[in-house]
Amino acid sequence: MNKLSVLLVSALTTFVSAACSAPIEASAEALVSKKDPLDCGYAPRVLARILRSHYSFNDVDEVLTARVVKQYIERLDPSRSLFLKSEVAALEPRVRALVTSVRQGECSVVDGIFADVVERQKLMQRSVDALLADPKLALDESITLVVSPDERDWPATAAEREALRRKLVHFQLANMVVSGTTLEAAKKKLSHRYELTTKRLAKMDTEDRLSTFLDAFAGALDPHSTYFSAEALEDFSIGMKLSLEGIGAVLGNDDGYTIVNEVVLGGAADRQGQLKTKDKIIAVAQAPTGESVDVIDEDLRDVVRLIRGKKGSQVRLTVLRQGEKSETLNIVITRDKIDLKEQAAKVSYHAVDAPAVPGQPARKLNLALVDLPSFYGGRDSARQCTDDLKAILAEVNTKHVDGVVLDLSRNGGGLLQHAVEIGGYFLESGAIVGVGARGQSIEPLEDTDPDVQFAGPMVVLVSRQSASASEIVSGALKDYRRAVIVGDDHTFGKGTVQNVIDLEPGYGAVKVTTAMFFRPGGESTQNTGVASDVILPSPYALDEWGEASDPLALKPARTPGFASSTANARGVLPIVSSETMGALAVRSAERVAKSERFGKMKERAERARKNRGTVRLGDLMADKKDAKAEKGKEVQSLEDEEEDKAKKGEPTTHAREALAILADLVVRP
Repeated sequence: MNKLSVLLVSALTTFVSAACSAPIEASAEALVSKKDPLDCGYAPRVLARILRSHYSFNDVDEVLTARVVKQYIERLDPSRSLFLKSEVAALEPRVRALVTSVRQGECSVVDGIFADVVERQKLMQRSVDALLADPKLALDESITLVVSPDERDWPATAAEREALRRKLVHFQLANMVVSGTTLEAAKKKLSHRYELTTKRLAKMDTEDRLSTFLDAFAGALDPHSTYFSAEALEDFSIGMKLSLEGIGAVLGNDDGYTIVNEVVLGGAADRQGQLKTKDKIIAVAQAPTGESVDVIDEDLRDVVRLIRGKKGSQVRLTVLRQGEKSETLNIVITRDKIDLKEQAAKVSYHAVDAPAVPGQPARKLNLALVDLPSFYGGRDSARQCTDDLKAILAEVNTKHVDGVVLDLSRNGGGLLQHAVEIGGYFLESGAIVGVGARGQSIEPLEDTDPDVQFAGPMVVLVSRQSASASEIVSGALKDYRRAVIVGDDHTFGKGTVQNVIDLEPGYGAVKVTTAMFFRPGGESTQNTGVASDVILPSPYALDEWGEASDPLALKPARTPGFASSTANARGVLPIVSSETMGALAVRSAERVAKSERFGKMKERAERARKNRGTVRLGDLMADKKDAKAEKGKEVQSLEDEEEDKAKKGEPTTHAREALAILADLVVRP
């Protein structure tokens, strides 16, 4: 699986390593002093630097070699339409030999492999051109395609390969037609695109070819490790220095598709409202009248260059969305700065009926819902999430609330130090998280401030979108039994630390996973995330949501616990027992079973599981027909409605249930 990430919040490209990684800065010398191009003689030093720092792999053993071989071949043929299965088997020994030879500073094998790929691309171009030249060619709406190459094998025969190419051509043509292009124009554009792809491959020099191998090697270690060529590093560094302008989305590359990994709160895409996490961007146009450019199988940096632009200008994205059904949408976004107010912590107060208790009069509870959508702030930011949350909790205390729901369900992470400080707001003092590098003992990171900002009953609302810093806070509060964790079955599971390491001037840099996070109880948050104590139905409870969906993700680990006795030294903080957790789960399940909205979420998730990965051409074309028939009407999905509630400050369905669980906790602890 080929995965990279780019944050499109600046006028140029900004690369974002996973939240909670060390500060990333490319040296000016590395950018300005571009000397000799990357050559094979330097490659062994790049590999050695990666292995010296990586958390899990420190040598090229059989396991890593097999992963590198798979990664590299998938990068050569991301759509699995160049090679037959037997040809892949024949190629594997050549790539194994390449791994060995590059470590020895010899790269002639890479040139031979690329020469073969170029010839195969020429053959595919001729095959596609012959298909497109057929005057009788019309879109076959009965065609179905498994979109993700990971979920289909390489073709076994030449006939199967031709059938796959035919499906891909129909799929690509349909995407253009849905975007408003006539079929005849789409045929010409697609033919030209295949021609450009062939030329681009043929023009790749030794430096480009070697960079492809080095990035495949780094990517084989885990999903977050990457090699930056000098050009990619320069793009990254320039973007880091510019103001936050663009569409506001974290993009990644997965097997030839540009994926929306995150829509940044307060960004242009978030304010526009249509772009969603997991959308596949299949075409880009400069709106309102620009011609769509098909970007399937395009290099991520090339896609980024199409999407980025000046503040106030518009870009039109054609996206493929898969859920209950497959659909394509054209989304016009006006590039703009991120509105940090949209990211800021907020509080709302809710009068909730207390659960009936025999012999006691009915009463209302005053509960606070605190929404923290990100761990924002940093060294150069005028606004810090820690300051905002502390002020909110001070206000909460003056309102004499009966309990607090801390909503982290949309929080994808942020700065490590903020997570440690915020975790400490609800404890006296002690370890919040441990950081462990390879071969080193766990280093606990502690909250040293004995002041508690809120000492009452707590629920933490999470989802599979809650990642990294969110998992540190929720994991600590769970291990200290300070709060009830409510939401999806588990959080995202991103529990590793990355560092960007400059190489010698002109040779780029490497981003390497160097450490893992551990909860006070000793479990890592990596891969499996933080499990909820009370699980609620969710449209995001699907296999593809979470770190564990990536076969290259590092496995979870465990270390002896390091929880601090000082976390509740005075014994005044409420502790949630296992018996209470069980009772809360039972009462919540009774409410959920009666909820029409939760019922719809269950049904939607089940339909999405059944349709996972497969697109029917007729569904894509139906979207175009439906758009004409329903012009002027706006139909919101369940997720859209829930997101709109959150943006307006209204409790979502999950937040309302979290408040009900909190009410149970307050009355029947």
